Amino acid sequence: MTVLALRIVITGRVQGVGFRPFVSRLAHELGLTGWVRNCSGQVEIHVEGQADALTAFKIGLVHRAPPLSQPQPPNSKPVAAEGFSEFVILGSETGASLDNHIPPDYFVCDDCLAEMQNPQERRYRYPFINCTQCGPRYTIIDRLPYDRPNTAMADFPLCPACHAEYSNQLDRRYHAQPLACSVCGPSLTFRRLGFADVSGNETALSACVEGLLAGWIIAVKGVGGYHLLCDATQALAVNRLRQRKIRPDKPLAVLVPWRGENGLELVEQLADLRDCEKQRLCSPLRPIVLVKKQLNSMLTEAIAPDLNELGLMLPYSPLHHLLANAVGKPLVATSANLSGEPVLTDADDVEIRLQKIADAYLHHDRPIRRPADDSVYRCIAGKTRPLRVGRGAAPIERQVSFQFKQPLLAVGADLKNTIALGFRDRIVISPHIGDLGSLRSGQVFEQVIADFQQLYGVRPEAILCDAHPGYHSHQWARQAKLPVVPVFHHHAHASALVGEHALTGSSLVFTWDGTGYGEDGSIWGGETLLGSPGQWRRVGSLKSFYLPGGDKASRQPWRCALALCWQIGQDWPDCQQDSQLLRAAWERKINCPQSSSAGRLFDAATALIGIAQHSSYEGHAAMQLEAVGRKTDQIIGLPQMKDGSEILITDWSPLIAFLKDSSISPSERASVFHASLAAAIVDQAVLHREKYAVSQVGLSGGVFQNRLLTEQALAGLVKQGFDVYLHEELPAGDGGISFGQLIEAGQQ
Repeated sequence: MTVLALRIVITGRVQGVGFRPFVSRLAHELGLTGWVRNCSGQVEIHVEGQADALTAFKIGLVHRAPPLSQPQPPNSKPVAAEGFSEFVILGSETGASLDNHIPPDYFVCDDCLAEMQNPQERRYRYPFINCTQCGPRYTIIDRLPYDRPNTAMADFPLCPACHAEYSNQLDRRYHAQPLACSVCGPSLTFRRLGFADVSGNETALSACVEGLLAGWIIAVKGVGGYHLLCDATQALAVNRLRQRKIRPDKPLAVLVPWRGENGLELVEQLADLRDCEKQRLCSPLRPIVLVKKQLNSMLTEAIAPDLNELGLMLPYSPLHHLLANAVGKPLVATSANLSGEPVLTDADDVEIRLQKIADAYLHHDRPIRRPADDSVYRCIAGKTRPLRVGRGAAPIERQVSFQFKQPLLAVGADLKNTIALGFRDRIVISPHIGDLGSLRSGQVFEQVIADFQQLYGVRPEAILCDAHPGYHSHQWARQAKLPVVPVFHHHAHASALVGEHALTGSSLVFTWDGTGYGEDGSIWGGETLLGSPGQWRRVGSLKSFYLPGGDKASRQPWRCALALCWQIGQDWPDCQQDSQLLRAAWERKINCPQSSSAGRLFDAATALIGIAQHSSYEGHAAMQLEAVGRKTDQIIGLPQMKDGSEILITDWSPLIAFLKDSSISPSERASVFHASLAAAIVDQAVLHREKYAVSQVGLSGGVFQNRLLTEQALAGLVKQGFDVYLHEELPAGDGGISFGQLIEAGQQ
C-alpha cells in the first residue's frame, strides 16, 4: 500500500501544554511514523502512513488536543515520504518568532492529586508533583521553546526513574518539562529566625502545620509568589496579621481544604454559593471567588469586617493541598507583600521585608522567574467576571480583527497595573502587577515589560500610556526613548469593552470609575462615550463638583460629602470634621480639582448615610455601601440636563437631602441610591438613542464591579431593548486599561 506523508504546522497555545507528547501518542495509536518538534512558538510535524490514518490524525490534532492547549487549525501540505520506522520527538529549534504563546500556570490535575495521596506511589505526598497537564508554566519559563533547559527546572537534573518516565511516550509524563520527584526535584525548608532550619519535605510541612495550628503567621512560597497564611478561625491570629500588615479593614482571602467529591463540602459551610461560583471555584483557574457569607460560620468576623462577602479559593498546587488538608481548617491566604505592591517571590526579600509580619517561613528552592498573584472573580449578572487576572488566567492572549502597523507596548494605568503587547493581529496581556509608585512595583513593572519582549520575541516601536502626566507609567514611557502615544483613560475603558466583544458600528459606553484624566484636564469618572475605538466623543457625564483636598478625598469620604453639599448650596451639619478652613479653601478653589467621578459620588453617599467617614483601601466605602443595599423599585428621578456643549449631564442633586435623612434606615438609603443611579443610566441611554440611533450599550470602569448597580442598570437597559455588554474575560477596572490602550491606538 502507498505510504503518504504530510508536513503539518500548528500555531496557538501548543507549547507547555503537553502537545508534543500528545502528538506522539496519537501517531503511535494510528500506526504512523515521523517526528514532532517545537519550532519558534509553533509545533511542526512530519507524519507518514496510510491515507485514512493521516486523515484521522489531522482530525485528532484538533478534536482530541490536550485540554490545556488552544491549537489553531493545522496547516498541512503533502511532502515526500522519508521512510521513518517510528515516531519520535525531536529537539526543539530556536529562533525569533511572533507565534510564541506562553501558557499560564496550571492547578494540580486529578491524576497527580490521586497519585500524591496514594501511599503506594513514589511521589506520595510530594509537594511538587506534576505532569504534562498540570504544574507551573508562566512563572518558570525563561525563554521559548518550552524545554527543561529553558526553565527554572534546569538546575534539577532528572533522576533515573524520572528520566524513564520522561522518555516513555506512553507515560503521561512524557516530555513533562517541570517533572520532578523527592529524589531529584525541589524540596521544602521551614525557617524560624533564631532557630535551626527544618529541612526535608515531611519535617518542614509538619513544622509549618504545627505553627499554623498554634496561631502563627507563616509566609509560604507557592507557584507565583508567597502567601501569608494563618488560621482563619482564630480571631487573635487574623487580627495580629492585620495589625502587622497595617491592613485594618481590607478583606482577606481564605484557602479552604478540598472536601467531598466536588471539593466544596467545607466551602458550602462558609458561603451561600451560586452555580456559577461553584463552577469557577472548581475550574482549572482555581481563583479567589467572592461569595456570600454564611451566618455563624467557623470563620472569624475579622476576615471581611462590615461586608457580606468572602473571598474563597480551593487549593491549586500540591503544596496547598497538603497544608490545607493537614491543618483541616480554612486558612487566610493573602498575598505576601507590602500594601499594593507585587507579591514577593524571593526568600531573602521575604525575610527582610516581612520580618515584622511573619513568625516563620516555608521556603522551597524552585525559583519563581516572575510574580503571578491570584486571580479574583465575582459573579455579576449570572457570570463570574474578573476583578483581577493573575495566576491561572494570564497571560491572556487575544486575536484582533486588524493588523498593528508596528509592534506596540501598552503600559496601562497606575492602579491595578497590567502591561500588554500588540503585534500583527495579536494582543497579550500580563498578569496583575499591582499599584505603581513604590520601588518594588517599579522594578517588577520593568521586569515584566522586559520579559514579555523576550518571551514573545517582540521589540515595540512605540509606547502607549495613560494621558495623565502625573502617572508613574506615563513618566516611565516618556523616559523610554521611544515614540509615546498618550491615550485618555476613559477612552481606553470603552475600547477595552468594545475590543473584548469585537463590536462593530457605534456603541454607547458608560465609563464610570474613581478617577481618570479627562480631555479638558479635569478628573473624569462618570462619563458616557459614543462611537468606536479611535473615534470616541463624550456625550454624557455626571454633574461635576470640586473635591476639597484633591487626592485626600479618595480616602476620606466625608470630604466628598461636603463637596456635594457645598456644590448645591447646602451644608452638612452632621459632619464630624472641622470644615471651616476647608470651606474657605473650597470657595477659592485651592487644591480643589473639578471632578465628575462616580466613585467619589459613592464615597459621598457612604459618608452622608453615616456608614463610613474614612476608607483604608481603594473602594472600601463603596463596598460597605453596597453591602447594606438591596434591590428596590423605589428611585429618586435624576434630571438629565444639557450643558453648553450639548453633553447630557445627570444631576445627582435630588439625592442629597434623601441621603442625609437619618429618619430613613441606612439600608433603604443605600438601596435607593443604587437604584436611582441605575435608572439614570437607562434614562440617559434612551435619550442618546433618540438622538444618535445607537442600540449597543456597554458598562466599563471599576464602578461596574458593583453588582447591585450593574445588575439593575443591565436589567433596565435590556427592558428598553438595548444590546448590553459587560466585561467577561478582562476586568472592568484598571486591569483592562492596557488592552484598551492597544485597541484604541490600533484603530486610530
